[in-house]
Amino acid sequence: MEQNEIIAWSEKNGWQMLVGCPSLTKPSSPKEAIVRIVMKATVASLEVKKPAGKWEKIASAKYGDIKMDDDSEWPVGLGFEKIPSFSMLMRENKDRQVFAKFGR
Repeated sequence: MEQNEIIAWSEKNGWQMLVGCPSLTKPSSPKEAIVRIVMKATVASLEVKKPAGKWEKIASAKYGDIKMDDDSEWPVGLGFEKIPSFSMLMRENKDRQVFAKFGR
């Protein structure tokens, strides 16, 4: 996958751009990122914010090593499987975005 493909996938699946990174936010605090994908020139890294406020890198991969899994429709190679309840967090963020559109 390329950088723009990761951004397109993330925006389609409930992520939002915060400080230049696709990010998932806390359900109780939608302006504070707790999971983000940091994209550099040749690699993408998945990071999780620890309770103390420091970012911890979960996994990192070259763009060429990141592939879309047809079954789960998630990129494979970025370490999403290492985050417990990741799918629930992603669903909550996507639902919040969808329901925010109904309120307008």
